[in-house]
Amino acid sequence: MNSVFKILLLGGLLTLSSLHLTAQIPQFSNPIIRGGYPDPSICRVGEDYYIVNSSFEYFPGLPIHHSKDLTNWTLIGHGLHRKEQCTGRMNLVDVQSNGGIHAPTIRHHKGKFYIITTNVYQPKKNEPVQMINFIITASNPEGPWSNPVIVEGAPGIDPDIFFDNDGKIYYTGTHSPENPNFSGEGEIWMQELDAKTFQLIGERHFLWRGACQGTWAEGPHIYKKNGWYYLLIAEGGTGFNHAVMIAASNNITGPYEANDRNPILSSRHLSYDYWINSTGHADMVELPNGDWRMVCLGIRNEVNRASNMGRETLILPVKWEKEPYWWKEIKYNWPVCNPSTGKIEKQYPYFLPINDSTYEPTKQVYEFQENTLTLNWIHRRVPSKNSYSLNTKAGYLSMYCLSDTIKERSPYNFIGVKQKETHFETSTTMQFNPTINGEEAGLCLLQKDDNYILFDVKHEDNENVLRLVINAKKKNAILQKDLVMGKKYKSYIELKVIMKENKYHFYFRFQSNDLWELFDTASSDLLLSEGYTGTHIGLYATSNGKKSFNLALFDVFKLSYSKP
Repeated sequence: MNSVFKILLLGGLLTLSSLHLTAQIPQFSNPIIRGGYPDPSICRVGEDYYIVNSSFEYFPGLPIHHSKDLTNWTLIGHGLHRKEQCTGRMNLVDVQSNGGIHAPTIRHHKGKFYIITTNVYQPKKNEPVQMINFIITASNPEGPWSNPVIVEGAPGIDPDIFFDNDGKIYYTGTHSPENPNFSGEGEIWMQELDAKTFQLIGERHFLWRGACQGTWAEGPHIYKKNGWYYLLIAEGGTGFNHAVMIAASNNITGPYEANDRNPILSSRHLSYDYWINSTGHADMVELPNGDWRMVCLGIRNEVNRASNMGRETLILPVKWEKEPYWWKEIKYNWPVCNPSTGKIEKQYPYFLPINDSTYEPTKQVYEFQENTLTLNWIHRRVPSKNSYSLNTKAGYLSMYCLSDTIKERSPYNFIGVKQKETHFETSTTMQFNPTINGEEAGLCLLQKDDNYILFDVKHEDNENVLRLVINAKKKNAILQKDLVMGKKYKSYIELKVIMKENKYHFYFRFQSNDLWELFDTASSDLLLSEGYTGTHIGLYATSNGKKSFNLALFDVFKLSYSKP
């Protein structure tokens, strides 16, 4: 065997060996928290990690996830889980669409967890929007969480809470400056908090208006590393130009010096068709070994550069580096996001030891055998009293035909879970005997109060009718198809929706041993998120304004996803 052939053979074997080793390295997939979970904030306690997200007009609010490995996350509770936390100035009862709970920060200090955030509430249309900034605390992140303490006199949104080494506590927020240089300019400000009352004390300091004179400097977080203070913010709005900026100072109240390489993370320089867009609004955490990770939000390009899920939680590695300049004084280390490529990848090698493999689609079956709903079931706004029960009939979710219907600021009777993938199959078994015109119940796919799909049974003109109602974006609800069921319907029906091949497919059957019958189809882009919140898949009941004591009984709800 000649030497050239040996070299080629050896090189080929090494390449194959390298490819084999690479293939054996286990990887996980972004997003790490799928569905509409934007504005992530993260903290670590020992070897445990916690993330809280914005919840806007949904209740319970402020979902909290836990992980041991930064990859597999479990929903463990909500910061706002009682009605009394969400009334009065904390109103989530009739909150407007895209209002409610914005951009929280979660931190742990001396055995206690803190969440600081904003409730954005507009009393009436054309009235000023109120920014209610507040703090809740808990000894256990699963709850119970305290009633909100409103931070009086704190303007703007997106607050951060920082505990310094000298015992002082600082509030860092976002507001619109008095003399903006351009429309949409934001300003980051800071003030000390009283440790007992959580009220602002002392002088207010104005820290930064952003790195690139971009709109909406917001979402601040303060970190301390090697004696320096770092101010991380979002900039550019929560769309394709979203970005993460950073500045540093040797004094917590500034002045702050911007990193010359800002933005440190964005997708604005990538194709609109890159797998993820609108990346921004980040938070960072240090691992026990001194490594750092960043979580942020992003929108998957699923259909027409958007998705049903809206903004989701992503993770990426961060490396701190010194500036390599010989002609200037080196002051800081700066974080470099995903140093190998500078962008968020769909897959990474696992950051920490794990037990599970890569992300697999989930199949969920709810049979309502317990006295409470699982944590992932949520309502759009605080639900009305006696809207549902798990005790009226054992093994069933009973939903009452209340008068409220799907409309802006209404606490209508909807219970659902977040959609986590574009392609899914959902079904339910319902016992429902409507007798008054207007009584209605069934499946509901809900993006917003003016953007939803109803596939349900309604009593109208003294007959029970199977209906498909579609309310497309910025349009009025239309009845796409209806079917008078007559004697075939004996108060029992199974409904199913399959999302595939760029269409929704609606099926029904009257007995569990019958063949499924296709009712109709509809376009897949009907419920694409505008980027703020994601679609929810669930159940709905109403009397359409009539006085009713009727209810619908659901004895199973199934939801499964195809591979992403």
